[in-house]
Amino acid sequence: MKRPTQMDVARRAGVSRATVSHVINGLSGGRVPISPETRERVWQAIKELGYEPDAGARALRLGKSRTIGLIMPDLYNPHFWENAEGVEQEARANGYRLLLCSMNLNVQYGEDAFKDLVGRRIDALILMGSFVYESEEARNTLIRSLERGLPIVEISDRVTRDYLADCVLSDYRAVASAAMQHLLMLGHRRIGLIYGVANPRLAEDRLIPYKKSLQAVGIPIDEQLIVHCGPTIEEGYRAAIHLLQQPNRPTAIVAINDLLAIAVLRAAGDMGLRVPADVSLIGFDDIAIANYLIPRLTTAAKDAVQLGREAVKLALARLHDPKRPRQVVEVPARLILRESTAPPSC
Repeated sequence: MKRPTQMDVARRAGVSRATVSHVINGLSGGRVPISPETRERVWQAIKELGYEPDAGARALRLGKSRTIGLIMPDLYNPHFWENAEGVEQEARANGYRLLLCSMNLNVQYGEDAFKDLVGRRIDALILMGSFVYESEEARNTLIRSLERGLPIVEISDRVTRDYLADCVLSDYRAVASAAMQHLLMLGHRRIGLIYGVANPRLAEDRLIPYKKSLQAVGIPIDEQLIVHCGPTIEEGYRAAIHLLQQPNRPTAIVAINDLLAIAVLRAAGDMGLRVPADVSLIGFDDIAIANYLIPRLTTAAKDAVQLGREAVKLALARLHDPKRPRQVVEVPARLILRESTAPPSC
């Protein structure tokens, strides 16, 4: 069936196509003299025909698409979906739609998705991907996009001086130190770390405090207790088995995110170990399921939804004032003590 056009609406309403365009684009409220009766006939014809304006053509005409692009690093981690929820909430509240891409933890795919998005008619772009730090091509694309005036906001754990994109910042350094202090105060001395990342530079805001906290109390760093693995839950499970099978296994484990902590919980159960009676466990991100596990997971939270909302606020502010100084908004993290930590049993 042929899609109805503005000319079809004009014929049905008995007006010119220009009149239809003025009504649709809100130009008939004094800027263009169109009577209320004519506006009503146009809207009635639109309803009867099921006419829908072409978004691409309208964007070209008005210079705006009312669309914000978002690049997620991983579709499988619920934490990033919470970021996306905040982005979508704030975008929708301001009359914008969301165009979502995932880099799927693949730098090359991230580059391609980035170049594709900035080539589209979007009004702003939000990045949640570390691939910008890992890829010279992505950095060059970012710099060119900023130079041509595209508002770009990063949700990140660090502020870079290589380019001047606005940034919503939240890192785990302080709260990771607090998590380690919590375990040390409980009496743990052999503390394992599941370091499951796609790139070694990621999650340094957890690795560095882990090491510094041990060194501060005179505990040597035991590299056997730091298991490097990939970011998937299966890789985390295998890393946890490796740790828990050690002859002098750790009495506590820190996983760099809750998804990996869930893998540790499963591995401990499969080995007949109880959390926290036999091994304490701490995660990061406070994904929704963390409070419903058995035991409820001690974790850290960045308020991922708020991070997303703040990113959109920065993007829209930059859209309205392109020459404002670079903005960095910090959202503090916090430690949430639940049921998965306890003093060591031996």
